[in-house]
Amino acid sequence: METFANPIRVLFAASECAPLVKTGGLGDVAGALPAALRAIGVDVRMLLPGYPAVVDGLAAAVEVARFGSEAALPAHRVLAATLPNGVPALVVDCPVLYARGGGPYQDASARDWPDNAQRFGLFGRVAARLSEKAGPLDWRPDMVHAHDWQAGLAPAYLRLVSGTSTPALMTIHNLAFPGVFDPAWREALALPPSSWSMHGVEYHGWLSFLKAGLYYANALTTVSPTYAREIQSKPLGMGLEGLLAARRKVLRGILNGIDTILWDPGHDPWIAQPYDAGSLQNKATNKRALQEEFGLARRGDAPLFAIVSRLTHQKGIDIVAAIVDDLASSGAQLVVLGSGDRDSEIELNAIAQRHAGAVGVVIGFDEALAHRIEAGADAFLMPSRFEPCGMNQMYSQRYGTPPVVHATGGLVDTVVDCDARTLAAGTATGFTFDDAAPSGLKAAIARCIGAYRDPDTWRQLMRNGMARDFSWRRSATEYAKLYAELTGRGV
Repeated sequence: METFANPIRVLFAASECAPLVKTGGLGDVAGALPAALRAIGVDVRMLLPGYPAVVDGLAAAVEVARFGSEAALPAHRVLAATLPNGVPALVVDCPVLYARGGGPYQDASARDWPDNAQRFGLFGRVAARLSEKAGPLDWRPDMVHAHDWQAGLAPAYLRLVSGTSTPALMTIHNLAFPGVFDPAWREALALPPSSWSMHGVEYHGWLSFLKAGLYYANALTTVSPTYAREIQSKPLGMGLEGLLAARRKVLRGILNGIDTILWDPGHDPWIAQPYDAGSLQNKATNKRALQEEFGLARRGDAPLFAIVSRLTHQKGIDIVAAIVDDLASSGAQLVVLGSGDRDSEIELNAIAQRHAGAVGVVIGFDEALAHRIEAGADAFLMPSRFEPCGMNQMYSQRYGTPPVVHATGGLVDTVVDCDARTLAAGTATGFTFDDAAPSGLKAAIARCIGAYRDPDTWRQLMRNGMARDFSWRRSATEYAKLYAELTGRGV
């Protein structure tokens, strides 16, 4: 394995980290990328807010620093511990801000915590304080790697308050969440008046944590190359396209990886029967088990499509709902696992009742069931209107379940459309469509079903996808090279 001499010390600031706390892809990245970076010689330490799930999950944590209050930021401690994957962790322990029920950003009723600006302002301030020359730890980072709006103030504090030359890298996981707050928080968070400008933290009259990170960081990344291009213009720039286009020379896309140990059909404890590219006939056992679990007709000849997703407009769930009647009438089947918009949940349940035996829906999330779906489905649907990276399309290919995806973001970067040329080249792995509308999805599904009816073509598609390398080692190597550029350290 490639390693890097003269280890670079990186403070990896993220508000989620699987398996301790996760609401989406950010948690998966923070749970896997630091370990992959350490495996190639980067000295990464994880910085996390002290939610109950984090503090309780790191029972051996010890205090390593203590800070007093600053403006509206309360006094707090920093704890040191080790994550389940062996990565050293630092935890911002401030019970008044983090010791509460609900989720990391919302209460049990799905309402945003009213003090989120204070909660994540403190998080960014600690990242900067730990990076100062007079910082309290024996270990001082060579750079800070901040993730999404929750860590967006870290680069701003580094430049405006700490006065340090420590470089910062800002990674955008989803630009649709800019972290906006009332302008009054600027002073309360000890940000200087000079920061309140379009060339600073101001975003259409609001204080934006993400905008702060994008403006003050030394370099920017997104989680796929195509998404890095898409956000430099409307509509996916979300009002930040001007800034991102102006910073295009320091903006790049580095594709996420997946956990290839957890997601391995040959050794998956949650599926009915393990299989690999040499035993694809065993996938049929998983299909029969999935049909039974969802109450579908046990038909081996029916192409079984699947969705595991948040049920939101971004994910194109309304596009799927518009074509389900046609899908079911064609003899195909569909299973859905997810939660999200209440109207989407109600509509999908009604569709399942209308097409009993052909459509099955489970509202919620179940990790084991997600694995059984990937193993048992024939094909996977991802009609997202935009998708910074996406991971299920990579899981699907690893499980020999060709994905049908809208050609956007990380989806088009990871799925090779099936046509005569790509089949002949042995690179085809799924089906893409350009128009995020029912007609586009229907046409792609029709091509998919056509390929499914040709056993030789379908087996080739399955094996092509299963041969792809979506490991985190590839991503970690790209990040390590970027770290070396930012710190002026040799690789």
